[in-house]
Amino acid sequence: MNKTIATVIMSMSVLSWGSCVQGNKHATEESAPLIGRSETKVTNGILTPEVLYTLPRVSDAKLSPDGSKALYGVTFISIEQNKSNRELFVVNPDGSGKQQITQTPASEQNAVWINGGKNIAFLSNESGSSQIWIMDADGSHRHQVSRYEGGVGGGINGFVFSPDETQVLFFSDIKYGERTSDRYPDLPKATGRIVEDLMYKHWDEWVETIPHPFLASFDGVTLGEAVDIMEGEPFECPMKPFGGVGDLAWSPDGKQIAYACRKKTGVAYALSTNSDIYLYDVETKETRNLTEGMMGYDIAPQFSPDGHYIAWISQERDGYESDKQRLFVADRSTGEKQYLTSDFDYNTDAIQWSADSRSLYLIACKEALTHIWQIGLDKQIRQITSGQYDYVAMDRIVAGKILTVRQSMEYPSEVFTVDTETGEATEISFENRAVFDQLTVARSEARWIPTTDGKQMLTWVVYPPNFDPSRQYPALLYCQGGPQSTVSQFWSYRWNLQLMAANGYIIVAPNRRGLPGFGQEWLEQISGDYGGQNMQDYLSAIDVLAREPYVDADRLGAVGASYGGFSVYWLAGNHQKRFKAFVSHAGIFNLEQQYLETEEVWFVNWDLGGAYWEANPVARRSFANSPHRFVDKWDTPILVTHGELDYRIPASQGMSAFNAAKLRGIPAEMLIFSNENHWIARPQNGILFQRVFFGWLDKWLKP
Repeated sequence: MNKTIATVIMSMSVLSWGSCVQGNKHATEESAPLIGRSETKVTNGILTPEVLYTLPRVSDAKLSPDGSKALYGVTFISIEQNKSNRELFVVNPDGSGKQQITQTPASEQNAVWINGGKNIAFLSNESGSSQIWIMDADGSHRHQVSRYEGGVGGGINGFVFSPDETQVLFFSDIKYGERTSDRYPDLPKATGRIVEDLMYKHWDEWVETIPHPFLASFDGVTLGEAVDIMEGEPFECPMKPFGGVGDLAWSPDGKQIAYACRKKTGVAYALSTNSDIYLYDVETKETRNLTEGMMGYDIAPQFSPDGHYIAWISQERDGYESDKQRLFVADRSTGEKQYLTSDFDYNTDAIQWSADSRSLYLIACKEALTHIWQIGLDKQIRQITSGQYDYVAMDRIVAGKILTVRQSMEYPSEVFTVDTETGEATEISFENRAVFDQLTVARSEARWIPTTDGKQMLTWVVYPPNFDPSRQYPALLYCQGGPQSTVSQFWSYRWNLQLMAANGYIIVAPNRRGLPGFGQEWLEQISGDYGGQNMQDYLSAIDVLAREPYVDADRLGAVGASYGGFSVYWLAGNHQKRFKAFVSHAGIFNLEQQYLETEEVWFVNWDLGGAYWEANPVARRSFANSPHRFVDKWDTPILVTHGELDYRIPASQGMSAFNAAKLRGIPAEMLIFSNENHWIARPQNGILFQRVFFGWLDKWLKP
């Protein structure tokens, strides 16, 4: 769904795929070393895949109620064990007094302060399933407080205490639809699925369960019986694949719960993005729709501290998943709604109320830099932070300080405090300092490049470590996915531009047409124009850089994933011999095939203009530009990679492209992962990907 927020979530992933250890209860885990911080040694100051995958991954920073401590999680990776483990840390807001407060194989998740900061609640699977635990603020006196049979989280981690901490909201999975065994109980071992409607699979799973929000009392020791606040409703909450605990909120008086939900199933669910914000009355158990008549995607409700307002992020148009993310506020006493960011031509990615309830802090990307802003209820807006960074998360504001997580193309996520008046940022976590002190970092810079239609396009250029302008380097055109996801100052553990540069390549990363952060006109141009202006933008960027004396114009490659993978396939048939090598991961090869294979039909309907059998000019132009129609012009070696659990862009797309290349006699290689989805998450798979990736590029682009 919302790809800007999705990018943030994925960049901060806690790698839950690898954290399914069960304390000391499982003998298989007793002999395995506890996964913690690696003693990483860097050779020659150069970043390698092995170094990249041992970097600590920082996320989920929370400020204590009095602002005296910051709590955050760090995911540590074991390449040997092929999994991860997450531990919790606390630190003073000035960066002093850092303390690791957990050291277990149970992977503590979603930690929050409770009891005025005296205790910390968190999720752990130490007991054999994901449950809520509580410990003292120093990590002592750890004990389990929930014993819910279905587990807390249901694959979507998170829980929220009521303001008085006498009740807890959490997610758990419920059964969805009819099983084959329900219809034919005498065939319990039959594996066939009987499918009668759409959205039978989503992202990387067959839809047999859905998450629901549950409410339970809490007496300070244990959770009471849980009540499903959407009992009998066949709708998921939070909405997959990217929804989470941020889609639940308590009113300050504890009388109402706000939640986001798309109350549709089957074909309607597959065709629509129209979700709403619902208000559940805890006492009467009645629910009303706050955003009735607002037809787009409504998420992330937040009550103001004084309880007078509720804010949320809203899109306007049904079916357009990349519509502008608008900030809305409603007066709870009058019901009047206000579109706060109507004069701000950029997405609102995250929100946080000020303590006085008179303004909100928001994260927004403008011109490929993601910063913290403040907007008043009078719509007056100011930018707080600055610099060549992405601020990807923020927590409460206490005593004029915001706790936030920041990253860049040159440095992974760390926890910072930001002064709300001056914008001064102070790093306090330093989890990656020991490794980066050994690295020679590749420098990135912004270039504004003219496009074929007379506009200016921001393009990031990343230079190899120890760059020597008197030398010539091979260059890679980085094609962004989404298709509507900004090429900002992001840090990725798969498409890591720092790692690409460390392998001796100059990286050219354009913010071509269709990317947010440059106004709605720039963003929306791509819809219905796949293979059009945005492809010319790519070629403009690589042509300008190819003329630089330090770029070897005879050794150019193009790489990308998802829509970036589509871009690579399209360029393969339309590049006029510019490139000498291609790499496409999870790319769309055949648009007609994709239209009927993907699960979220709203996406292809909006971006392609409709079905390929429809007689409208937009759809006809889209399908006429499908990469598979230009295979007769392929003449360049290509590497294809894909995950078989990818139901967004099924692996058959990659297989078709590989088969076409081989049948045409084009040098080609394919890397298929049986247990990965649209991303590649497992450490050894990630390292394998990087080795094959650079092995292929080096073979064709280096002497």
